[in-house]
Amino acid sequence: MAGSVTASSWRTLRAGWSTLTPPQQGLGQDQPTDPRPSEPEGPDPSSPGGFGQGSSTSYGRTAPTMPWPLLLLPLLLLLAVSGAQTTRPCFPGCQCEVETFGLFDSFSLTRVDCSGLGPHIVPVPIPLDTAHLDLSSNRLETVNESVLAGPGYTTLAGLDLSHNLLASISPTAFSRLRYLESLDISHNGLAALPAESFTSSPLSDVNLSHNRLREVSVSAFTTHSPGRALHVDLSHNLIHRLVPHPAGASLPAPAIQSLNLAWNRLRTVPDLRDLPLRYLSLDGNPLAAVGPGAFRGLAGLTHLSLGSLQGLPQLAPHGFRELQGLQVLDLSGNPKLKWAGAEVFSGLGSLQELDLSGTGLVPLPEMLLVHLPALQSISVGQGVRCRRLVREGAYPRQPVSSPKVALHCVDPRERAAESPNAL
Repeated sequence: MAGSVTASSWRTLRAGWSTLTPPQQGLGQDQPTDPRPSEPEGPDPSSPGGFGQGSSTSYGRTAPTMPWPLLLLPLLLLLAVSGAQTTRPCFPGCQCEVETFGLFDSFSLTRVDCSGLGPHIVPVPIPLDTAHLDLSSNRLETVNESVLAGPGYTTLAGLDLSHNLLASISPTAFSRLRYLESLDISHNGLAALPAESFTSSPLSDVNLSHNRLREVSVSAFTTHSPGRALHVDLSHNLIHRLVPHPAGASLPAPAIQSLNLAWNRLRTVPDLRDLPLRYLSLDGNPLAAVGPGAFRGLAGLTHLSLGSLQGLPQLAPHGFRELQGLQVLDLSGNPKLKWAGAEVFSGLGSLQELDLSGTGLVPLPEMLLVHLPALQSISVGQGVRCRRLVREGAYPRQPVSSPKVALHCVDPRERAAESPNAL
């Protein structure tokens, strides 16, 4: 096996060392010498003018030496511990790639690729140590518990069912996948998502993008590990409503920290108040307006993207006031977006980055920085980026004076023209 040392090869190496290493009669002891005086044949390596230092024979005496195989021992141990990738016998048409870990390949995981073979491939037998299974592009029309059953499926950590013809999935399809962390069902024809579909698995990443989902319940993403951070991609569907998690539900709300709802049919910001969201994308939705209360309960949100909104979006004053922890706001790609006053950004005391490129929000109002005390940079389009600049004023500072804060905008094209050779 490439990059590994097996027990048999280890014994062979040791046997080779015993034959290649000359027998020693005691390190540092006198060796039998010719009674006749001997003359040195070259410079003494241990002398100041020698070509090296270490052991050598000089006038019949041998200094301590180290057998050369011992010098290779650290390298051999490094190869034994590091991971190596090989192939193994697999189900006809599939490819099985084995990655080994540990000392002398004591631990291994297998990635099985059965993509592009056709619907007849399921159920497919897989090795017992399979960690990832790729069943994409097989024209599968349904997935149930029997399709994902077998000894090797109990260790699955990743499953790829993308680019199939799935119109539905069984509520118990993933019930036996007790270690599943990553699930990709993108690019299918799913019109509905059964409730409690993932309660048996400790999922951390679910990709349902490019389907035909219209109404999705947040409770559908409750997993076997409720406190584990979950990333959900629902972009490029037909979603017009996201059903919030019921207040009196027996199961806790899913721990969704990253939610991608881009390019759906949402006309209002969905109710996400029970979710520990940190990243939210609503790009490309036909949002009619963003007003007060739209982001109620999302004080922990740090990144919000509202780019390329369809229709004529309006940003009402104080529409973001619930987002006290927001650090990055993207409003790019909204050419019809107009100012409704600097109070639109009221309450964004933690905002550091603002993207207004491709919008009608330029030039910037003078009062903008008053509502954004932590703002560091603004993108205004065409590569132009404005940064916060604090001018201290005269020194010594007068007791009633305060630093002046302004935006300093730089066009990289002009800078390149002024310094064409600058890196």
